[in-house]
Amino acid sequence: MKKIIRRILKEDRQEQFLNKIIKVIKNDFPLFKNLKDYGFNLSEDELDYVFSGIFGEPVTVKRKYIYNQNGNKIYLETSDGYWFKYGYDNNGNRIYYESYNGIWEKSEYDNNGKEIYRENSNGYWSKWEYDENGKIIYEEDSDGYIMDNR
Repeated sequence: MKKIIRRILKEDRQEQFLNKIIKVIKNDFPLFKNLKDYGFNLSEDELDYVFSGIFGEPVTVKRKYIYNQNGNKIYLETSDGYWFKYGYDNNGNRIYYESYNGIWEKSEYDNNGKEIYRENSNGYWSKWEYDENGKIIYEEDSDGYIMDNR
């Protein structure tokens, strides 16, 4: 259980995880029925997540976030040595992701901000075409899937 919690906290799913824990606590323990859902307002400061008493011992992971001038997260580093890099185009679309373990993902977008191509470090790729209303009319991926409504 501790390994799963640590993995969740190293990824960008900590808010969903905490809200699920609070939901269980609210349902199972009437004393906490009025407990508010936990939300995060992330900044460049390090964030501390401590679960003391819930799982037997505290689980603490500090995170340092760095943002670019447009407010996009460009770097995340955890206190236990994990890091993640993010890149964006001029329109704020995330075009690049890389992590400490060599996993990466790249994306391309059209002039309307629609994703038209994505590939990852596993060799998987997808591409899309859209009509004038922004609906997908063509989709293809490296597994051989093709959907053509052109």
